[in-house]
Amino acid sequence: MLVIRKTKDLMVDINKYPHIPSDISLKKAIEIVKDSMLEGSFCFQPMIALVLDNKRLVGTLRLRDILQGLEPNFMKTATSAQGFSGDTLELAAIWDTLFDTESTELVEKPVKEVMRPVKVYVEPEDPIVKAAYLMIHNDLMILPVIENKKKLVGLVRMVEVFSELSDSILKKEDFMENILEFRRLV
Repeated sequence: MLVIRKTKDLMVDINKYPHIPSDISLKKAIEIVKDSMLEGSFCFQPMIALVLDNKRLVGTLRLRDILQGLEPNFMKTATSAQGFSGDTLELAAIWDTLFDTESTELVEKPVKEVMRPVKVYVEPEDPIVKAAYLMIHNDLMILPVIENKKKLVGLVRMVEVFSELSDSILKKEDFMENILEFRRLV
C-alpha cells in the first residue's frame, strides 16, 4: 500500500530562518542575516530570511536579493545574447569603490523593495508532489507551509522534496503513484 507523504512530513521549523520586518532598511537586514550566520543555529545554504508584516509572512529575502538591492543603478544594464559586455565587467570591477557614495543611500532602502513576495504556498496536508510542482514552476528553493490560509507553520525546502522524490524513484514501487499524483495536479 502506497503512503503519499504530505508537506507536513517534510517541513522545517520557521525559527531556523531569521525573521525580518518588511519596513526595515537593507542595512539592518544585513546585520540580522550576518548575526544569524554567526550564531550557526540557522540554516544558511541557501540563505533565506523570512519577511514579516505584523507576524504575517509577506516575502522572502535571499542573499541575491540583498546584493541586487545594493547594485548601483548605472550597473543595471541589459545583457546581450553573448552575456555581459566588456564595459559592464569593468564597471563590476570598480563596484567596491562605490560603497563610499551611492551605496549609503541604497542601504537605507526598505526590505520590501527588494524582497520576493510570497505568491504561492502549500498547506500541511498537501502532497509533496504539489510542493515540487509549485517550486519548479515558480523557481523557488523554499515554499511556505500555511495552515488555513493564515498561519505560517513551516517551510518546505527543495532539498527535502528532491530527497523524498528521488527515493521514491529509486524504490520504483512508489514512483508511478507519485507521477499520477503529479499529473493530476497539472
